[in-house]
Amino acid sequence: MTPSFASPAPLDPAQHGLWVTERTLDTGSAYHLGLALHFRGPLDPAALAVAWADHVRATPVLAARTDPAGPGLVPGEAPPLRQVTAAPDDLGKLRDEETAARFGPDEALIRATLFTTAPDHHLLLVVAHHLVFDGESKDLLVTGLAQAYRAVTGEGRPPSSAGASAPPPPVSETAVKDAARFWADRWRDSPAPALPGLTAHHADPVTPAPGSACGFRRDGEWHARLVTTAATLGVTRFELLTAAWHTLLLRYGNTAPATAIELSTRVPGAPRQTGLHVNELPLFTHPRPDLTFADFAHEVRAELRALYAHRTVPLSRAVRGLTPRTALCPVSLSYRRRDTSRPADFGPGLDVRTEWTGFARTARNIAHLQLVDGPDSLEGSLQYRTAAFESEAPACVLDHFLTLLDGALAAPDTALGLLPVLPPRERATLVADTTRAPGNAPATLPELFAAQAAATPDAVAVIEGDTTLTYAELDAAVRRRAHRLRAQGAGPGALVGIALPRSAAQLVAVLGTLTAGAAYLPLDPEHPAERLAFLRADSGITLETAADPGPEDLDRLPDAPSAPAPPARTDPAYVLYTSGSTGVPKGVEVSHAALANLLAALRDTTGTGSGSRWLGLTSLSFDISTVELFLPLVTGGTVVLVPEGRHRDGTALAELVDRHRLTHVQATPSGWRTLLAAGLHAPELVALTGGEALPDALARELHTAVGRLVNVYGPTETTVWSTAAALGPDDPVTIGRPLANTRTYVLDARLQPLPQGLTGELYIGGDGVAHGYRGRPGLTASRFVPDPYGPPGARLYRTGDLVRLTADGRIAFAGRSDTQVKVRGHRIELGEIDTALGSHSQVAQAATVLREAPDGEPGRLVAYVVPAPTGVPPTPETLRDHLARRLPAAALPDAYVTLDAMPLTPNGKLDRSALPEPPRERTTGETPVADASDEGVTGTVLAIWRDVLDLDDLGPDEDLFDLGGHSLTVTAIAGRIRKEYGVAVPFDVFFDSPTVHGVAACVAALIEENQ
Repeated sequence: MTPSFASPAPLDPAQHGLWVTERTLDTGSAYHLGLALHFRGPLDPAALAVAWADHVRATPVLAARTDPAGPGLVPGEAPPLRQVTAAPDDLGKLRDEETAARFGPDEALIRATLFTTAPDHHLLLVVAHHLVFDGESKDLLVTGLAQAYRAVTGEGRPPSSAGASAPPPPVSETAVKDAARFWADRWRDSPAPALPGLTAHHADPVTPAPGSACGFRRDGEWHARLVTTAATLGVTRFELLTAAWHTLLLRYGNTAPATAIELSTRVPGAPRQTGLHVNELPLFTHPRPDLTFADFAHEVRAELRALYAHRTVPLSRAVRGLTPRTALCPVSLSYRRRDTSRPADFGPGLDVRTEWTGFARTARNIAHLQLVDGPDSLEGSLQYRTAAFESEAPACVLDHFLTLLDGALAAPDTALGLLPVLPPRERATLVADTTRAPGNAPATLPELFAAQAAATPDAVAVIEGDTTLTYAELDAAVRRRAHRLRAQGAGPGALVGIALPRSAAQLVAVLGTLTAGAAYLPLDPEHPAERLAFLRADSGITLETAADPGPEDLDRLPDAPSAPAPPARTDPAYVLYTSGSTGVPKGVEVSHAALANLLAALRDTTGTGSGSRWLGLTSLSFDISTVELFLPLVTGGTVVLVPEGRHRDGTALAELVDRHRLTHVQATPSGWRTLLAAGLHAPELVALTGGEALPDALARELHTAVGRLVNVYGPTETTVWSTAAALGPDDPVTIGRPLANTRTYVLDARLQPLPQGLTGELYIGGDGVAHGYRGRPGLTASRFVPDPYGPPGARLYRTGDLVRLTADGRIAFAGRSDTQVKVRGHRIELGEIDTALGSHSQVAQAATVLREAPDGEPGRLVAYVVPAPTGVPPTPETLRDHLARRLPAAALPDAYVTLDAMPLTPNGKLDRSALPEPPRERTTGETPVADASDEGVTGTVLAIWRDVLDLDDLGPDEDLFDLGGHSLTVTAIAGRIRKEYGVAVPFDVFFDSPTVHGVAACVAALIEENQ
């Protein structure tokens, strides 16, 4: 008797969920399952067509149609086998089209096409809808079709109805309630995981999208090892493979992997049936790097066994509010174990090869790993959303999976964090030293400068206002200064404090110190006295420059004593203090060799040479000043010094660029905003930007104003800049590639290299690595570690910066791994601010965060304090004054918020993400007395201030800086005023008269002058 089912047949829970999803989302071919049989030999197409019809009639679920009246299946006639003659070159395109073609409402949910490419070469392509088909149904179809074909050709018996489908038993309410309890504390929606080469095109990772696939096959001894290892560990092959997949996800940085798993709902021992007999459920695991693979495989086994108890209950029945989706997790896995390795027996003379892992070119989620495990082989296919990955990344994922699996099979007692992930060739590429230039910097800075002075004695070396110094004049002044320092005891091993403002005298003092063989320590006169006192005491300076170095340094005397013997390359050149995470600043000691290598590398990167003119903009206490001051002086160029106090005046800086025809300017993104707001237009200028992240929008704006844009990156501990990216107008912003003689690695917590596209910590090695932290051997050892991939004795600096490698090998910045932040180019440890706040007698607890601003604008530092239980809570003015005596201006918070208690995580740690947004409030008690609707200049200026500061009730006598204003705010206000009235308000006005009334009075005077 031919099996049949009622008309119409209701859908079971799994089918119903799929049916609803198809009518909610545009699923395309996401639920199409493909199966291909390659025939070589004397196939009889007519006999195969009869066999096809016989098999489908024997398995009536295959001929079913969807019920147009609602969720159900109705019986139908077996669809005929379509026969197509095709050229071999056209076969791929025809297969794709046939696999993707949708099933019509009146069509059977399966179809078959026989493509004939030669008399003895045929391909049978079967496409079935998941409503009536699953992985095991493929086995049943191939076996049943082969039996039917042999019967038609007289080689066997007629087919039986063993593959017919019977409706599964209904899911009981008790089972649903048990599943609901099981999932109550397990289920969670999962974000897109970290995967190599994953792009930003995955806003909804569990909906269908155009897909691609790549595959692998392993057999022979390899497969035997898989079977033996699973048996030895006491787990199934499925459990072992699933443990390997989750281990790989862990090594990619996913500490709590989630994978949707297809589980069979067939009853063990029951007749095998064609149809949809799988249910997808999520598997959540918690692998730890120190756990052995063997132990983790048992944990996976236990979690899978827990899932098996609820395999018949769709998750949508157990979890309320689950929206329709084609996958439960962004990544999924299916495993099917085939019982026989014998090819399908279609009769004598026919060689048949079956493709079990067909793909219909629509991905249900980000990535799906399909595994088909036979008695002597394992086949796999990674099916993925095409737009979500860089082109080569999915193949790399499979390579990593197989490499890790090889390691686990060879040594299952290995810790998860130590299993190999990278194939040897990929690993070698990631750790290769590609920037080595042995003769790049053979001399120290004093030698390089002296040689340049001898070569171009009459060229202009320095411009300060109306004063110029030739190379000969500067060299003579430097040598005189060096001899005087030597007479005062400053030679090799000494440290000289430089407490001078930016000027030619400061430059002579610095070069004189280096020429004397000593190192210099910047002591910025604008820094708080308490901080400077700490630096003097902690560094152990030998002597300090006087406020007035002596006029004889700059006198144009005809000659000077010969320079002392140059310092050794290993001698320190300077010590520069950076913010400390423990609240104590730390001094980074940089050698002459590191400084010389930087200058040589940037000479080539920036195209600096004779005739180049650099802007000397940055404070000596900021290490990028070394580039501005020294690079032009060792290449025959000129440094144009910005007058002290004018470095925040964008208009004045733009005028310097224009007047002196500057070729190179280096600034932070914040500094470039100031220059752009002042109307900078310098088509021949090389612009270096670094010190903080460069927003894409700012990069695009800079390209319209300058000739060439170079984004540079580097911590003080590796000598200013370590990488550089020459950015074109349409290039994505990255920090580029390492400079000459610099090694960069993206590593995990165990110093293992990570694949391209994965986020890890950036480690920097090579010639730029500093000696360490002066007088802090313990701290030095913790941050400067042995380089496992470099020459003997080489060290790496742990930057704490998170980065990833792009497909073409550039480094993309991804944030910080700790509480260090960059504010207007200054590296600031939030812990240092917290410590300083905590030292106030009225503060019990303190925490500081950087609140990001929209559109790439600089963020705001916000301090949160819990007052001491006794006494009066401190006011913002009190806290600001307290910090101003201890911290540099860049580290002063923009706002202060008082809390009753700090928010904590469940384990009792500070929950920074739960700190509230600061209110927009003033630090003065004045009441606004004017309205922006007032006519005249004051009303217009007031309206501009209110708009820029986002304060609707700002008054005309309130202090700009008490309201949180800073140099960028000033720039924005000045730019708006210039656009409104055509006048440029000098920046000094904003600092001298920082109120609307004060600025408006200046604007009115400028308008009158122009009339």
